[in-house]
Amino acid sequence: QVQLVESGGGLVQPGGSLRLSCSASGNIFRINTMGWYRQAPGKQRELVAGITSDGSTDYADSVKGRCTISRDNARNAVYLQMNSLKEEDTAVYYCYAYLLNKKGWGAYWGQGTQVTVSS
Repeated sequence: QVQLVESGGGLVQPGGSLRLSCSASGNIFRINTMGWYRQAPGKQRELVAGITSDGSTDYADSVKGRCTISRDNARNAVYLQMNSLKEEDTAVYYCYAYLLNKKGWGAYWGQGTQVTVSS
């Protein structure tokens, strides 16, 4: 069974920084894309950033220049460094991975970690 476990969320003041971490475990053969989505109250879930196994990255326009996604393939882990945080970054952040296991290719999600930006 595949599990994605996030950590690193919390309360931070505007202009502050947070680093989110996510680790995938279980019977995983290969991981293609990993990344982060977020969902604010009353809004749809949206992509924040993604990274492929060869290191290609994609960012939402709203976080470009403020966030950096990175990955440790040996650890099946993905990270999101968030700087210059704004109140509008407040949301539940979900890690995801598109991976291959004995069931085939599929998308898996973490349980989410709350990020609150407030003074």
